[in-house]
Amino acid sequence: MSRRIFALAVLLSSALSGQATTKLPQPSGTQQQLGVLIPMRGGIRLAADLFLPRGSGPWPTLLLRTPYNRHSPGVRGYRMFTQRGYAVLVQDIRGRYESPGIFGSTQQQGQDGNDTINWIAQQAWSNRRVVMAGGSYLGIVQWWAAIQDNPHLFAISPVFSGDDEYLDRFYSTGGALKLGHRLLWMAENFAPPPQARRSFSSYIGHLPLRTSDVAATGFSLPLWRNALDHPSYDPYWKSLSIRERMNRVAVPVLSFGGWFDNYAESDLDAFSRLARQGRVIETWIGPWAHNPGLKFSTVDFGPEAAIGLRTKQLEWFDRWVKTGPRSRVGGSGPPLLHLFVMGQNVWREEHEWPLARTQFTPIYLTSRGDANTASGDGGLRWEPVRKARADHFIYDPNNPVPTRGGAICCEPTILRPGPLDQTSIEGRRDILVYTSAPLMEDLEVTGPVHVVLYARTSANDTDFTAKLVDVQPSGHALLVTDGIQRLRYRLSLAEPVFVKRNTPYQISIDAGVTSYMFAARHRIRLEISSSNFPRFDRNLNSTRPNAIETKTVVAQQTVYHEKGYPSAIILPVIPKSSSIIPARSR
Repeated sequence: MSRRIFALAVLLSSALSGQATTKLPQPSGTQQQLGVLIPMRGGIRLAADLFLPRGSGPWPTLLLRTPYNRHSPGVRGYRMFTQRGYAVLVQDIRGRYESPGIFGSTQQQGQDGNDTINWIAQQAWSNRRVVMAGGSYLGIVQWWAAIQDNPHLFAISPVFSGDDEYLDRFYSTGGALKLGHRLLWMAENFAPPPQARRSFSSYIGHLPLRTSDVAATGFSLPLWRNALDHPSYDPYWKSLSIRERMNRVAVPVLSFGGWFDNYAESDLDAFSRLARQGRVIETWIGPWAHNPGLKFSTVDFGPEAAIGLRTKQLEWFDRWVKTGPRSRVGGSGPPLLHLFVMGQNVWREEHEWPLARTQFTPIYLTSRGDANTASGDGGLRWEPVRKARADHFIYDPNNPVPTRGGAICCEPTILRPGPLDQTSIEGRRDILVYTSAPLMEDLEVTGPVHVVLYARTSANDTDFTAKLVDVQPSGHALLVTDGIQRLRYRLSLAEPVFVKRNTPYQISIDAGVTSYMFAARHRIRLEISSSNFPRFDRNLNSTRPNAIETKTVVAQQTVYHEKGYPSAIILPVIPKSSSIIPARSR
């Protein structure tokens, strides 16, 4: 182990000596035991705080396992569950705060969660029924505990957690690195005190990427180095994927996701997989960022957006631990998917994803060869285009298109998520802008959004980005959803295949998921470029691994949209009736 890694391990693995004496506010009548040490296999003991209801029990237990300090405000609100007859146990996971050990991969959370649940079941105050809750990393640990098939785990409720380590926390569905997300998270969680946190601007542009961990935290981190050593979806990532093990999840699941959260696609994937297996699953996807309480500066989705998340969790847990024996598989009616339709601002109950009645509808790109900027001549048509000049732009990795909103995690003061106005960047010549005529009637788009692009590049590898935008009558251009595709992964995330220079290819871009009502008189817009930085890392247009490259190459990009090259955005249109007729271009 290098000196830096060893030093980091010491900082993250505080040895415990005796009980903690921290005094925390508590609900009236709650009994508390702070600094409880819970034994794990291997000999270490993880620190936890226990809060018990008034009385003698036994009670069901709500377990929260966190890497963010068990005394933090984020978990404090769950202690109110004691007033509804739950014991509440909040634990620092291995290698974090007062728990010893090395903080490693998410995979270790399965075994530690299992040991913790078994310990709970052995306590006199426990009725041997355990449920788990929490968001983000606290959601991830629930999935890993669920696949252990522990008979004492009765239900889980992960919030904004996703189901795949590669696709959720490190790489996009198109193979680009989620650079801003990861470096911010590491800087916030691994820069040791009393070292002052480094400014985001001081490390986000660092090259090579492989040593960005040192630039952000002062340490080389195995978590980061391993991820960059595996840019493809290979056995390393499969070993860390809940998605690959979803058939082992048998407990009832109540999950939550947000249209403007990094994990939305995977939260919906988890719903779909469990629904197809006949498992007990209920999912809510709302107009939220990673913090569901965050207000967007551009849109107010109304009071309907607030649903009382913890109240719903409490009702869910009561259903499984207070109404007799549980049913681990099926037996609870059809899967429930609650979708918030933005724009219409209503909740709708569904039972599958994508929706069975979806009409995947292409809108075709067109221009006279000058779609650059919002002032260009790029358009969107409902009919295929027979003849049109290609569009061109230059992608310079040293001058990338800056990130403006979207489904971003997790620090809104630095990377703002949501439906932000794109007007400030639509004047760049390296953004192709295609806009429809005003819609003659409302158009609902609910489901996965894809872009089929016919393009060529002067490099052997580059990226193409796509943004779906709502242009309001006022002229404001609000981001709905977006995505990116790294060309070396256009065929498969498992194996990179480079392109031939200046040769047209068909490229499919996963532009995310949404449920959005484009109102009448609004216009649909598609933006095409080659960067979205720092949400995603810059493709340096090299055939070398992006993680070790330091030399940048400027690429000349061409997008075709004529007969034989029908570039289009494919919208998941939800018909008002069985025979919807989309608004036509004028």
